[in-house]
Amino acid sequence: MTNGDCFVVLPENCAEGTLIIGRNAEDEKNVNIASEVCFYDATEVLEGKTDGGATAETGGDVLRVILQKPKPGLWGGDFGANERGVALGLTWAASENKARDSDSLLGTDIVRLTLAVAKDVDDAVDRIGALVASHGHDNSKMNFIACDAVAAWFVSCSGKVWAAEKLEASFLRLPSGGLAVTTVVNKSSEGLDDAASFAAAHDAEAQAPAEGWCGPKPAGDGTYTQHDMFETLRAASNASSSRAATVSVLSAKGISCHWFTGTPNAAESVFKPFVFAPKPRISPLTQVQADADLTLLHKLHSQRKPAALEHLRSLERSCVDELNNYFSLQDHASDELDELLKDCVEAEVKFYR
Repeated sequence: MTNGDCFVVLPENCAEGTLIIGRNAEDEKNVNIASEVCFYDATEVLEGKTDGGATAETGGDVLRVILQKPKPGLWGGDFGANERGVALGLTWAASENKARDSDSLLGTDIVRLTLAVAKDVDDAVDRIGALVASHGHDNSKMNFIACDAVAAWFVSCSGKVWAAEKLEASFLRLPSGGLAVTTVVNKSSEGLDDAASFAAAHDAEAQAPAEGWCGPKPAGDGTYTQHDMFETLRAASNASSSRAATVSVLSAKGISCHWFTGTPNAAESVFKPFVFAPKPRISPLTQVQADADLTLLHKLHSQRKPAALEHLRSLERSCVDELNNYFSLQDHASDELDELLKDCVEAEVKFYR
């Protein structure tokens, strides 16, 4: 299971009043295992057997979801977003191997099931709590970060008990490793002892303080952009452990956009955009095909020539500028963006062949 080194910037810092979250997936043992990017329509987001074995039940309207999977064969994901502008990531998980083949849910399941129905971040926090209370495994400890265009929350879980804290700082780095919620608890399981540290009470170390912000630092003047977050994740990446990276730019008034590398180490990769257009189509190059170990995007990326990255970074910057211009003129995504991610992935691959 991958962990995630996350960076969150609240709207007072960001251009156009957006909220921006970036995540580097981290896993020293499995850095070369493919990370898949998969899109699910509302008719298919609940199909299949969950990774933990519990039945994928949910109520309410079902939403479309874009999902990153930390390895092939998983039903759920470690990061994703839905068409209502909710983004959710798994930042840390422990002892989940004991939960397989039982009537429980893994962190990857909770990401997918929450995104399938959450209308906003408050709904997402409540949904995570309900899933943990009903299908949490006694040996499992997990940490999530949930965002929409207005707010960000941390949710820490131990067995069937959970606690959540709303982010008050205007920006924060949330490292992987340990439970994030300690003594500040804004929502929780019923009967939780608010006077105690949640992490200590559940025999888990709290997250160690981050080593500091990386890359461009939010200045509090509304100028922080998705490109700044790209550079932040690149500055924080580690060639020996950093896997696929993701950035979500969440907008309350306009179009939210989600960026995926689909390849390891943000410092050696480029970000490709996805929006919830009327009928999105993404490239099969971001999914592992039968009898393969890697996505074709990952495989070709690993064989790239050094000069390719410079050209691709130029295309990335142009893509950011063109989309920002589009978003400034439109408040919804038209069908001309249906194949946005597909086109960008296939343009990247041309530089590798």
